[in-house]
Amino acid sequence: MTDPGNRGPTHVNPADQHAADRDRDLARRAGYFIAAVGALLLTLLLGVGLGVLLDRTVLLRDDTYVLIPAEAADEFELIAEAWRTIDQRYVNQEAVVYVDMAHAAIAGMVATLDDPGHTRFLTPEELESHRQFARGQFEGIGAYVEERDGQIVIVTTMENSPAEEAGLGPGDILLEVDDVPVTGLPLGEVISRVTGPAGSEVTLTIEAAETGEIRTVTLERAPIDLAIVTWARLADTGLAHLRISSFSQGTGTALLEALNEIRSEDDITGVVLDLRNNPGGLLWEAVDATSYFVDEGDVVLRLDAHGNVDRVGVRRGINATDLDTVVLINAGTASGAEIMSGALQDHDRAIIVGITTAGAGTVLNEFTLRDGSALLLAVEEWRTPDNRVIWHQGLEPDILVELPEGTHPVYPRHITNVIAEPDPLNDPQLQRAIDLLTDAP
Repeated sequence: MTDPGNRGPTHVNPADQHAADRDRDLARRAGYFIAAVGALLLTLLLGVGLGVLLDRTVLLRDDTYVLIPAEAADEFELIAEAWRTIDQRYVNQEAVVYVDMAHAAIAGMVATLDDPGHTRFLTPEELESHRQFARGQFEGIGAYVEERDGQIVIVTTMENSPAEEAGLGPGDILLEVDDVPVTGLPLGEVISRVTGPAGSEVTLTIEAAETGEIRTVTLERAPIDLAIVTWARLADTGLAHLRISSFSQGTGTALLEALNEIRSEDDITGVVLDLRNNPGGLLWEAVDATSYFVDEGDVVLRLDAHGNVDRVGVRRGINATDLDTVVLINAGTASGAEIMSGALQDHDRAIIVGITTAGAGTVLNEFTLRDGSALLLAVEEWRTPDNRVIWHQGLEPDILVELPEGTHPVYPRHITNVIAEPDPLNDPQLQRAIDLLTDAP
C-alpha cells in the first residue's frame, strides 16, 4: 500500500490570497509528484514566458527545468486545472493525497498505450518486488498465480511455503487481499499486494477449487527463493520434465546444471520443456537458455522505433543439447518465454504444444522516476528469427491442446531426479508431449 505521505498545508481562505501566491504554493506543495503540471500552471497563470527551446516549452520549478511538448500545452493545462479543482473544492480533503493522485494519473497515461500487462507503471513498493523477482528472490507467500477471465487463480504453490502450509492449492481463486477485492485487477497489482516484507501478515479470501467454499486465511510472509529451474524424471519413460519458471538472474546457470544432470542419465532420451505461466524476465537470460538448445543462428530480432533491426544470435561456446524436445506453452507464456519458444519453433528444434501465448512482444526499459517509482516502457519490439510478429498476437503452437476446465498444469517440484507427481494424465498438455516423445498414439 502506498504511504499517503505529507499533503502539506491546506488552503484556508483562498479568496484572501493573491492568485499568483496561491498557484505558486500549489506548485510547491505538489512537489516532485507533479512538477511538470505545477510548473505549467505557474507559467500559464503568471504569464512567465520562459521561451521556446527546440519547439518545446521550457518550464521552471525551483531549480528544475521541465520540457513540455509545445503541442501538448493545452492538455497539460487541462490536467493542472483538474488537479487544482480537486485540491481546492473536494469536500473530503483527507482523501486528497498527492502521491496517490500523481501515481494514478501516471498509471492512466500508461493504460492508453495499448500494451496491457507489459508496459506499466510501478510504485516504489511494486518496483522493489519487480527487482526481487528479477533477482530470483522475493518475500511473500510462495504461490504461482495467473489471470483467467478476470480472476486471479493459484496455479501451484512452492514447497514448504506459507501458501502450501495454509492448504492453498491449484485452482483456488483469490477474491480479496486484506479485504480489498482483486477480481478484475491487473495481475501485477495483485502480486504487489500479496508480496511484502518477511514477518508481516497478509489476509486472503479464497474460493476453494474443489468445493467452492469461501474461506479467509492469514499468512505470515517469508523469504522465498524462487525455484527458477526444476526437473523430474517422468514415470515409466525415458523423459525429463524440465520447467523454467522465469528468466530471472541466474536462469542460464541453473538450466546448465539441470541439463548436465539430465544428460548424465544414460536412459533419458527426451525433454519436455515447460514454459507455461513463465512471465519472462531478463532478455539475456532468455538468450542464454535458448543457446542450450540451438547451436547457431538468431534467437530474436529487436526492432526500434525507427525500424532498425538488431539480430541477437545464440551465445557461442555453449554445448547445445541434442535431446528431442517438446515445449509446453499457454496464455501465461510471455516475453522471454515467447522469445525462447519462438526461436525453438523457427529453428525446427522443438514441437510446440499448448495454446496461444500472451503476445508480450516488446523489450522493456526501466525508467526510474524521482520518487522511486518507475515506468517499465516498451522501447523495442521483438520478433522471432523468421520475423514473425508476436506483439498482441501471441505465438501459435504446432499442436493445439487445451486444458479442460478444472485441470491445471502439472509441474516438476524438485530439483532432483524423481518421479513427477501427480500423474501427468491429469495434465493433457503434458501427456501429449510425452506421447510425441515416445511415439505413442
